[in-house]
Amino acid sequence: MDPSAPLLRARIPPTAAGRRLDQALAELFPDYSRSRLAAWIKSGDVQVDGAAAVPRQIVRGDEWVTLRAQPAEEVPPAAEPIALDVRYQDADVLVINKPVGLTVHPGAGQPAGTLQNALLHLDPALVGVPRAGIVHRLDKDTSGVMVVARNLRAHAALVEQLQARTVHRQYLAVVCGVLIAGGSVDAPIGRHPRDRLRQAVVEEPAGKPARTHYRVRERFRAHTLIECRLETGRTHQIRVHMAHLRHPLVGDGLYGGGLKLPKGATAELVAALRGFRRQALHAERIEFLHPGSGESVCVSAAVPEDFAALVQALRRDAQQRA
Repeated sequence: MDPSAPLLRARIPPTAAGRRLDQALAELFPDYSRSRLAAWIKSGDVQVDGAAAVPRQIVRGDEWVTLRAQPAEEVPPAAEPIALDVRYQDADVLVINKPVGLTVHPGAGQPAGTLQNALLHLDPALVGVPRAGIVHRLDKDTSGVMVVARNLRAHAALVEQLQARTVHRQYLAVVCGVLIAGGSVDAPIGRHPRDRLRQAVVEEPAGKPARTHYRVRERFRAHTLIECRLETGRTHQIRVHMAHLRHPLVGDGLYGGGLKLPKGATAELVAALRGFRRQALHAERIEFLHPGSGESVCVSAAVPEDFAALVQALRRDAQQRA
């Protein structure tokens, strides 16, 4: 047992009443696998209201749980020399501008060639930090800034900030349809009842609370460039919430962002929309408290070339048809 392993603390929500502890922990600490959480329960690294947890324990809701995130005794992913765009770094944290097409974690479908492999090559010491310091995710085809912890102390601090919702994440998205004004979506998200690859707006307790705030950056003839701020960080949250509003992201085939051409669209716009084969989503800015100094750190990254070209084509089309 490593006493220096990160100590995480969270309250089990009332909606989890009647569920197994490992299921509740999987929702509270989504960066850890269910098998890892179950192993920590068995090893005595989980306490519920100050008492050691037991396997298959049932929760009643409102308990406080503490988790000692012991390092995994498993073979880490291999380090790979994959180029990374580092926007900020010091002894405690890295901020990466993740490119489109780079998967964050190795998995059954992609055991190598991921951000985690690249980070281990950039900083071999990350082998001693859970998931090479990755504390939050971006979808494979979403670009933008991500913060990475370089040591266990920083990892625990950043995870705590994410749980407390004090990490501010701002995104840009191009959605189908013309939004008149900004607003907020407060709708729980959970696994789609029939399609395991998708998330959906589902009622609690199956769905977890999810809130997205958005405002209009620029309107076009049949699309809108919006700025989104996450209050929670559910899987596919912006994509699900905007589809729920019937304004899916351009290029998002999973959630209904099919090809939508305005009447009389310019040839440039037709080509741009037909050629954009991913969700039009970019993590533009992240702001957090530095785990060492406590000072605010804010890092941003401009949209990639394909996203910029799409917006430019939409803008020119609107100007020519004005």
